[in-house]
Amino acid sequence: MQRLTRSVLDSLPAGVAVPSYADQDVRIGIVHFGVGNFHRAHQAMYLDRLMNAGLARDWAICGVGLLERDAGMRDALVGQDGLYTLTLRHPDGVDETSVIGSIRRFLYAPEQPDAVLEQLVSPDVRIVSLTITEGGYVADPINGRNPEDDPLVAAEVATGLSSPTIAFGWIVAALRERRARGIAPFTVLCCDNVPGNGQVCRLSVVEVARLVDAQLAEWITEAVAFPSTMVDRITPATVPEDLDRVQETLGVRDAWPVTCEPFTQWVVEDHFPAGRPPLEQVGVTFTGDVEPYEAIKLRLLNGAHQAMAYLGQLAGFTYVDEACADARFAALVRAYIEKEGAPTLAVPDGVDLPRYIDQLFERFGNPRMRDTLARLSADTSNRIPKFLLPVVADRLATGSSCPVGAAVIAAWRAGCRLAAQGRFTLDDAAATSLIAAANGEPRDFLTRVPTLAPFATNPGFVADFERAADLLERGGVNALIDGIE
Repeated sequence: MQRLTRSVLDSLPAGVAVPSYADQDVRIGIVHFGVGNFHRAHQAMYLDRLMNAGLARDWAICGVGLLERDAGMRDALVGQDGLYTLTLRHPDGVDETSVIGSIRRFLYAPEQPDAVLEQLVSPDVRIVSLTITEGGYVADPINGRNPEDDPLVAAEVATGLSSPTIAFGWIVAALRERRARGIAPFTVLCCDNVPGNGQVCRLSVVEVARLVDAQLAEWITEAVAFPSTMVDRITPATVPEDLDRVQETLGVRDAWPVTCEPFTQWVVEDHFPAGRPPLEQVGVTFTGDVEPYEAIKLRLLNGAHQAMAYLGQLAGFTYVDEACADARFAALVRAYIEKEGAPTLAVPDGVDLPRYIDQLFERFGNPRMRDTLARLSADTSNRIPKFLLPVVADRLATGSSCPVGAAVIAAWRAGCRLAAQGRFTLDDAAATSLIAAANGEPRDFLTRVPTLAPFATNPGFVADFERAADLLERGGVNALIDGIE
C-alpha cells in the first residue's frame, strides 16, 4: 500500500484535514530535540494549525534525533516528506484524523552532525525546543543532578564539544558558534513536565557551558532566554492497531501515526527576545507567570497519574480508564487530588478548579485512549519527586497529613519488591538501586531513596507510609483502600 506523502494528499478521504501549505516554500525557524509522540501531538500540532491559518510559515520545525532509537522516527518522517497522521480519539467513539506537516526536516545527529550544527547556527532558527523527558536534564536541583557527575557530559567536555551526543552539548556548541559568527542567540524552550522547566533547562545549558568555557557560560546567562512552559495532552504510545486503523481509514500507510485525547493545553512565559510565532492565535496562553498553571497540572494530573500507576497495576488493572471505572479506586485517586493536591495550590484568576478536576476524570475515563498504567510507572524515580513529593512536602509543612501520598510511595516500594521476584516490570534507570532499597523494612525505602529521605524524619508521614505498606503486604490494594477510607 502507498505511503503517506505529499503526492497522495489530494486523494485522501473528505474530512481529513491536510496541510494547506504542503507544497509551499516554508522556512525552518525551530529546531526540536526529542521528536516523539507528545511533541507531534502538541507543539508540532499547534504550529500546523498556525501555518494552515496562513501565519508563521517561517516557523517550520527541524526535528533532531540523538538516540539510536530515533533512527526509526527518521525513517518514518523522511520517508513521508515529514508528514504523519494525528488522530483525536473522542470518548463517544468519533475519531478525528488530520495530517500534520509542520516538521519539514529531520536530522539524525549520529550520522549528520555537520548538518545539525549548521541548522542550529542558521539565523532563521530563533527557537530551539526540547521534549527529552523529565530525566533528561543534566542539572536538576530536585534530583540532585550536576553536570560534572554525568558521564555523558564528561565525555563531551573532554572533546571540547567537538562531537556532541546530548541535547545540551549541541545547544552549547551551537550558541558558541553563533557567538563566534556574530549571530544573535536563539531562545531555548523546554516543553517537558519539569517544575520550573525554564530554570532547570537554563541550569543544564549554563553549567555544561561552564565546564567548557566560563566566559561562554556568562554570555549565555546574560544573552539567552529560557521561558518556562506548561504542556498538557495525554498521548499514549503508538500500537500496531493504530497503524491498521489509519490504513483502513485513509487508504495509505503511515509508518508512525499518533493518537491522543481531544484535550490540549499550552501555557508559555512570554519571553522571546529573538521573536516567536503568534501561537496565541491558535489557543496557546502567554503569560508572565507560568508557575500557578504549572502547579495545577503537575500536582493534579501528573500527581494523579503517579497515584494510579503502581496502585492500579497492583490492583490488577492494565489501563487508566479501566482503573478509573472502578468506583472505589477512582475515589482513592479523587481523594488524593481534592484533599491532598488541591489544598497546596494558588489558583490563578479565571481557573475553575472543581471543573478542572471533573475534567481530569473525564479524560482519565476515556476508554478509547487505552493509556497504559505501565507507561505512567516508567521513570518513577524522576516523576514522583517532581509531581508527588512537592504535595507531600507542602502538606507536612502545614502540619497536615498526606495518607494517599504515603500510600503511593508504599505502592512504589511494593512494585520494586515484586520486580526483584520477576513479577513486575520496573522501567526505570535507577531500577537496581530501587530494588535494593525496597529489600528490607518499609522505612528503609524512605531512608535509602535520596529524594524520599527528607520525609523519613516526619513521624506522621512515616506512620502513614508503614501502615500503607503493611496493608498492601497483607491484603493488597482493596485492604489499603479500606484502611484509608
